[in-house]
Parts: sequence; structure tokens; C-alpha cells
Amino acid sequence: MSEAILKVEGTHTFIGQHHILQGISFDAKADAVTVLIGRNGAGKSTALKTVIGLLPSSEGRIMFKGNEIQKKKPYEIARMGIGFVPEDMGIFANLTVEENMRVAMLVEDEATAQRLERTLDIFSDLGKFWKAQAGILSGGQKQMLAIARAIVNDTSLLLIDEPSKGLAPILVDALIEAINQIKEYSVVVLVEQNFYMASSVGDYFYILDDGMVVHGGLMEDLVNDEELKSKYLGISKAAE
Repeated sequence: MSEAILKVEGTHTFIGQHHILQGISFDAKADAVTVLIGRNGAGKSTALKTVIGLLPSSEGRIMFKGNEIQKKKPYEIARMGIGFVPEDMGIFANLTVEENMRVAMLVEDEATAQRLERTLDIFSDLGKFWKAQAGILSGGQKQMLAIARAIVNDTSLLLIDEPSKGLAPILVDALIEAINQIKEYSVVVLVEQNFYMASSVGDYFYILDDGMVVHGGLMEDLVNDEELKSKYLGISKAAE
């Protein structure tokens, strides 16, 4: 069994007075995509923001490669090799694609140049718009740029929040292909509402409900569990 690169243990997170994460535990194994799935408001995005340090946990441990990170600042966590792609993508619309990529680079060395080349092989559209302002890109291309910015660094764990949101089916398929390539060299934790995408890239899953992990296991088991999908995801066999 693959070793877990990320372990979230008994983690609680508040946003103001609201107790969003109520003792969640999950892990992300090497050479795999782990999907956090559940209805809107279940706490999925909060879980990613807590791992990257944008939201402080009040209790519990978050371990990355055996080191506790729950008290570190987001920039410290990023420099350890964790990339984060937020739901709003976080790109700079007034900068060119090239400038967006260079701003994201922690260092500009030979290794970074090789990762950039690999990234542009995965997201070939970005090379075509290299000198164009990011604001003119389509929604799918902006999502590609957001992910590319995260993997141009030495990223061993990539957190992606709702990448398929608002994208046409053909772009979702392109994103699935890209993530399946990325997972060859980076562990991925994905928050995703689109079950087609989640089941196409995921190796493992955790279902969140009201700030708690209520089920987890192999994605192939969830695909075949009609009762679980209906109870927690609102997916009926007829709807698939």
C-alpha cells in the first residue's frame, strides 16, 4: 500500500462563529488522486484552505511528509512543496500568460525551466497565448493557467478546488486528461462536485457531510455503490 504524503487528523476549523470542520481525518497517498466530495456547504473547500494555511485549525494535526504544518504560514507551506489552486483560480487578468507563470515561480533555475516545458506539453493552449493577457483566455484556459502556475514549482502535493466548475463537457474531458498526467509526478487532492470528473480521475474518495468525513475508500467502490451516492451526493442511477 502506498504511503500517505498528507495526513489530516481530527482537524477542527472555525470561520468566525461557525464550526465548519468538526474533527475531519483523511489522507492522500503517493501516486494517487484523492477526491473530497459532498454536497455544497459540506466543508470541502474549507478542508483545502486549512491544509494550505489560509484558515487556521483550532484542533488536530496536519502532517505533510511526516512534518506538522498546521501552525505554519501559507507561504511556508507552499515552499515545502504544496501547491494550491483556489476555486476562483487566482490568476492575474492584466498580466500575460508568461508573466503569470513567472510571478508564480519560487526560483528560476534549470529544474524550473524543465517543469515549465513539461507543463506547456500538458497545457498546449498556454503556449499559443504566451504573450496574451490572461484576461482574454476562455474559462477552461484560465483554469489550465491556474493549475500550470501551481505545478511549475517543485510541487509534490497539489490541492485543486472545483476545477470543472462552469466548464463545458469537452473542457472537462481535457482537464481529466491533464490531471491524469499530473498525478504521475504529483499527489493530487481534488475537491469536485462533478461526479463524472471525480470518478474519472480519483483513486480514493472521502465524503464530507456537515463538516465531518462520513465515508471513504476506493473510488471504484463508490462508483458501484448506488445507496451511498444517493444518500450523500444526491445522485440517482437514472441521473448518471
